[in-house]
Amino acid sequence: MSPARNAATKSSEKPADLGVLPEWNLADLYPGLDSPEFAADLKRAEGECRAFADKWRGKLGAAAKGASASKKLADAVKGYEALQDLLGRIMAYAGLVYAGNTTDPACAKFYGDAQEKITAYSTDLLFFQLELNRINDALVEKACASGPLAHYRPWLEDIRKDKPHELDDRLEQLFHEKSVTGHGAWNRLFDETVAGLRFNVDGKELSLEPVMSMMQDPSEEVRHRASDAIAETLRANLRIFTLVTNTLAKDKEISDRWRKFGDVADSRHLANRVEREVVEALVAAVRAAYPRLSHRYYRLKAKWFGKETLNHWDRNAPLPQVAQRTYSWSDARDTVLSAYGAFAPEMADIAKRFFDERWIDAPVRPGKAPGAFAHPTVPSAHPYVLLNYQGKPRDVMTLAHELGHGVHQVLAARQGALMAHTPLTLAETASVFGEMLTFRTLLAKTTDKAQRRALLASKVEDMINTVVRQIAFYTFEREVHISRKDGELTADQLCQTWLGVQGESLGPAIKLQPGYETFWAYIPHFIHSPFYVYAYAFGDCLVNSLYGVYRKAEKGFVERYFDMLKAGGSKHHSELLAPFGLDATDPAFWNIGLSMIEEFIIELEGME
Repeated sequence: MSPARNAATKSSEKPADLGVLPEWNLADLYPGLDSPEFAADLKRAEGECRAFADKWRGKLGAAAKGASASKKLADAVKGYEALQDLLGRIMAYAGLVYAGNTTDPACAKFYGDAQEKITAYSTDLLFFQLELNRINDALVEKACASGPLAHYRPWLEDIRKDKPHELDDRLEQLFHEKSVTGHGAWNRLFDETVAGLRFNVDGKELSLEPVMSMMQDPSEEVRHRASDAIAETLRANLRIFTLVTNTLAKDKEISDRWRKFGDVADSRHLANRVEREVVEALVAAVRAAYPRLSHRYYRLKAKWFGKETLNHWDRNAPLPQVAQRTYSWSDARDTVLSAYGAFAPEMADIAKRFFDERWIDAPVRPGKAPGAFAHPTVPSAHPYVLLNYQGKPRDVMTLAHELGHGVHQVLAARQGALMAHTPLTLAETASVFGEMLTFRTLLAKTTDKAQRRALLASKVEDMINTVVRQIAFYTFEREVHISRKDGELTADQLCQTWLGVQGESLGPAIKLQPGYETFWAYIPHFIHSPFYVYAYAFGDCLVNSLYGVYRKAEKGFVERYFDMLKAGGSKHHSELLAPFGLDATDPAFWNIGLSMIEEFIIELEGME
């Protein structure tokens, strides 16, 4: 079988400085695209979804009454949960195969066919949450008070928050079925377009990841050429990116209008189970901090380069006259596992499984999805991590970040398919905490002043990228979605909006040269998960506050931290943070996290 059709591929030999980079073994989900097991699960999913609907549709209201209500409703929820695990396994496998090579026609067809079938089958399940939410509150409360349904109380309470925005059954079915040819199709078009783009650098046609990596090259000339190549290719494709952006923004506006959401980001806040006021406080705190964080840091960095201002392609440049270390795969592995183990041996043990059992796909390949992610799959399986590893220090931090997600997903899996999923705002907690542990470990081992400054500067830049840049992204999205209500946006309008928010966030020390106005076009979060981006800033500030508690060596911190991860999506952020004495509803909370970034900048200023 060809590699495209065999999920259990072998490891790839890479240059000696990186060592052997692993490719994931998806056989833990299914042996292959054309395996009997996958075909059997597809058929089983179709039959069991239909059987579930036949058994429970129109009967949940009656089941909620009487002495046996807790057992009857629990039986229904357990059946629904089992189906979510089955459907999730099928789509996780299809999605991971597709991410491994988005330009392979066989992988693309496999993913598209699976998506269509699972959407069709799961239509039979739409009634379930709708009917549960129509049951009288008093009856649900009584059924949850004791008995087997008590276990699912957090999920039942959670889904009732969706009730004001739910439509009748037929409309929900229409929205569901049209998603394949609606936003799902536009998402796929974006992915395949980005994966198929080629950027001409010195006569070589490269995919996006290697060229983005060149933006961190020690040579300014290389960074400049990489930036120009990105701008040239994006500019040539702005028409399609503009169409995708306009269409998806309008699609979202239609959904929001029908579901009676008041603000363009309210549906995301609901999905994140976070109050609009909390997000607004975060955004206000970060934007107010731009001058003392990003503006201040980039002014300092320009001084290191002997300049008044830096061009945008120098924003993430390594510091001058400091050799940038290349980390082999084994070095990266040992660095992260050592940092995790020093915090909690159990954390390192879980992370080690990702390496030992081939749950990681690390090499850069043509057609592979750019960036990095940790996919939780389903509780009956295990997560997988995708990287595009090139040996840079930031790649080590990315490994630590995604393994943090992975550890979180493994621990939360015990909550089951309905409650393991963590809202995006809390989903970044373990990942950013894993990064911080790894950074602190590296910093403690670095005694050379120049190297220490370079490492500290790299961390500040990562935190600015996570907090300042993501809030700027959120601001860009808000302006785009609000403006789209008045009609289609031109490519020039999108580019000017991008330049406006980037200029505000980066400050006067970064000069946005011609070409940078196109850089909004390749960012996948705008397409796949509108307003996702503030979750990064939420997570980073939250983790900075958490790490402050940890540094005080408070007794029982590790146990409380693991309890938080194990909770998955079964608790609200206020309930999870309370044991640490933290409260995200307090506007001052965000300044606690932002102050840690400022402390690092002050330390860098003192090293002059």
